[in-house]
Amino acid sequence: MSQQQTAKPSLQGVRIKARKGTVKAQAKHEPTVFRDQLYKHFETVPPGDFEAFTNKLIQAGSSLEFLKYADSLFEILFAGGLLQPGGSYIDDGSPVCPWAIVNAKEPASAEELKKYIDVQNKLIRRYKYLQKPLEESALPTLLQYINRWPTAQKDKIAIAIGILMSQGLATASCLQSLTKDHLIKNDVAADVIAIVFRTYIAEQSIDHLATILRKAGIKDLLLFFPPNKREDKALDEYFRKQGLAQVADWWTKKKYAILKEEVIKAIRGNLEHGDSNQDVVAAIKAKQEEHPLPEAELIQCIWAGLINSIEWSARPDQHEGLIIKEVAKFAEILEPFCSNPKTEVTLINTVQVYCYEDTRVMKTFPQIVKTLYNKDCISDQAIIYWYQKGAKTHGKQHFLKAAEPLVKFLQEDDEDESEGE
Repeated sequence: MSQQQTAKPSLQGVRIKARKGTVKAQAKHEPTVFRDQLYKHFETVPPGDFEAFTNKLIQAGSSLEFLKYADSLFEILFAGGLLQPGGSYIDDGSPVCPWAIVNAKEPASAEELKKYIDVQNKLIRRYKYLQKPLEESALPTLLQYINRWPTAQKDKIAIAIGILMSQGLATASCLQSLTKDHLIKNDVAADVIAIVFRTYIAEQSIDHLATILRKAGIKDLLLFFPPNKREDKALDEYFRKQGLAQVADWWTKKKYAILKEEVIKAIRGNLEHGDSNQDVVAAIKAKQEEHPLPEAELIQCIWAGLINSIEWSARPDQHEGLIIKEVAKFAEILEPFCSNPKTEVTLINTVQVYCYEDTRVMKTFPQIVKTLYNKDCISDQAIIYWYQKGAKTHGKQHFLKAAEPLVKFLQEDDEDESEGE
């Protein structure tokens, strides 16, 4: 029996959606079409008319797919044309966009580049979806190719990114691209972040810069330097040479904070393990030789480490007696590091701030100072200097009044000694 072939059913009038892979393959060369269509919108814009350029750019967004070609759009606005992998321009005879940041007047200046960033600001306010690809894709890509551009163009891009960051149009996360090996050599990455930082702190504070770097996960500036220059001293010298003493000071302060935490943690660990006072002193000195802290900073964290090791009684009425007893016990650890009058005054101020912040022991301030004096941690001259003009503002009048009897005693004792001589 013969078999009849049954015709397969067909769908008429139904649009078959292409696979994503096929669409991507077909769209491979479409950025050049997008670029050419974008350029047509700029043909009638007079040179230097940024307002007209902004209006044309915003109008173009209503007919062109800005979201789909966001990376291409920002390559044109920053670099003046489409880039291929490796950072070189696509060589198809297309002219460079005259409105690109790399074509700004030279020498590069923040004042001039703000005109270009103002265009992008207005564009992003109109098409808010462009900010994410700018931050997450366009800027990191531009930065990873920045070593291929002449110095003048590199400076313009760096200044522009500093302005974008200061205006909140971009986060500092894009700077992570600069930690790649091909950028850290020859100080390319260091030079770029120096320009970005200089531009940023001209508009915002150094504390604001520190905050956005922390939020972006940028914890170690040394990663922007070649391996043979990854030392705090080299970093400090570099930024000071670049006229960025604020950045150098902030970095030093940040490193000191980390070191102080390490010292405090080490002291607590030593005491919890039952180490003797001599062993604790030796451990601190070893730490100091490895990563030195200024004496004033060191005495503060030694005090903090010792105080944090105290096991407080559940009975509040015993707190005042306990703190005096503990200070007398660990004064032997403090004494070797109280080597000059400045450090001694710092110790008194450290005690003052501590007593101000911990109301449980606020009344014991003069007794703590007297105990430290009896244990040779602080001198009578340091106490008198503190009383006359060296006290902190934290509860100043209260502590001066509380210490007045001790100061009078020391002054009278000094007078008696002078008369005896």
